[in-house]
Amino acid sequence: MGTEGFWLLVIGFSLIASEPISNSTEVFARNSTELTVDYSDIESKFSIRNPEFPDEDLCYLVPGQRDSILECNFKNDSQTFLIIHGWSVAGLLESWVYKLVSALFEREPSANVIVVDWLDRASKHYPTSAENTGLVGADVAKFVNWLEELDYPLEKVHLLGYSLGAHVAGVAGNLTNNKVNRITGLDPAGPSFENADNLRRLSPDDATFVDVLHTNTRGSPDLSIGIQRPVGHVDIYPNGGTFQPGCSIQHTMKLIATNGIYNMDQIIKCSHERSIHLFIDSLVNRAYQSWAYRCSSKDAFNKGLCLSCRKNRCNKLGYSINKIRSTRSTKMYLKTREMMPFKVFHYQIKVHLFSDKNMTLLEQPMKVSLFGTTDERDDISVTVMSTNSTVSFLLTSDKDIGELLMLNLHWEKDSYLYGFFSTNQFMIRRMRIKSGETQSRLIFRPKEGEFGSLVQGGDAVVFVKSSETPQSRRQQSLI
Repeated sequence: MGTEGFWLLVIGFSLIASEPISNSTEVFARNSTELTVDYSDIESKFSIRNPEFPDEDLCYLVPGQRDSILECNFKNDSQTFLIIHGWSVAGLLESWVYKLVSALFEREPSANVIVVDWLDRASKHYPTSAENTGLVGADVAKFVNWLEELDYPLEKVHLLGYSLGAHVAGVAGNLTNNKVNRITGLDPAGPSFENADNLRRLSPDDATFVDVLHTNTRGSPDLSIGIQRPVGHVDIYPNGGTFQPGCSIQHTMKLIATNGIYNMDQIIKCSHERSIHLFIDSLVNRAYQSWAYRCSSKDAFNKGLCLSCRKNRCNKLGYSINKIRSTRSTKMYLKTREMMPFKVFHYQIKVHLFSDKNMTLLEQPMKVSLFGTTDERDDISVTVMSTNSTVSFLLTSDKDIGELLMLNLHWEKDSYLYGFFSTNQFMIRRMRIKSGETQSRLIFRPKEGEFGSLVQGGDAVVFVKSSETPQSRRQQSLI
């Protein structure tokens, strides 16, 4: 049974079972509204965390009780983050919570970091917990309204919700008296929400800016673990949003063999939880910021067709995202590594293949080696279509090689009988390469001769940087 099948089985059983401020604390000005609001129905708890003990609940902010502001050392001139967890089978906070808390403090040492604890409502059968997001969202909205009534500015409030917690954040943002500055949805839950209206789920209307990471959207709509539809101003789909590197069954089995059965849950949550670790990565690895690119589809992105940064077509993933708002959700894509730092470097390889045969070969295995001014990356595996036409594909490197100077292209044999009847061959005159990260456009030509002979199962062809300057189609048409 695959990962998604196991997860859907768990949710299926649940569906069946559920049926029949300054660096020192200041005293806020008293507001008469505070005296008239009933906070007694709030069940969620608001644990303000400490950078020295990020995994411990040392103090709780209690809406309506201004003494808790002083007792918990809430700083009214600092930014405030509210972390909202998702469905909890065990009724316990997962380890990612304190990791995110620590990362937020590392980036913003004076911040107020609050963990919203709704474990009692989150540890029910999935449909019940999903329904409870409305109640918890109302709790969070009352908490935020209380802060605002105490003259805390909402432009300093950032809600971060994971899975069901993303929809809690959305409901809360919809119910607050005024909009919070930002909501970040970390792979918002799919089941029960894919086709829900805006009032029940996260949507762009819930904050001044809403950004979303989609990391586990495999499967049919509403049964996918993570929501598939765009629900923010900017929706980013790392690795297409369906499956994350390092989250295969084989990789998880290695973890279990090395570290024990405690890693079994990674089979289910690895890709889903990757959204959190991508955001953590953006907080702590400032020198390795990942860039995403606007694109119409993941297929177009995988062809390298979307590496433009013109007119806000590219953006940083995570904490330092450029808060671009548009009337329609912007879908963006990128590739990542399987571990932190997740950043890779994106290249579009565009090449015209010539052959004396009229042939089209699908899914041909190629290996590309890149050589730059500061480093090199050998044997990057790609699969491309070989045909008498121009081929474009995406290539990524986990190393920053500097300015690209040379590359090798090797066409591997695709079977043991590849050359038994005939040998396939293409000629290449030049290659066009665009870097997503630097936006540079370069032309490469064969190191020896006018044409490079790319033979299936043969030697690699070496291409070197040309002094030519790539011209646009419009410029070419004027020549």
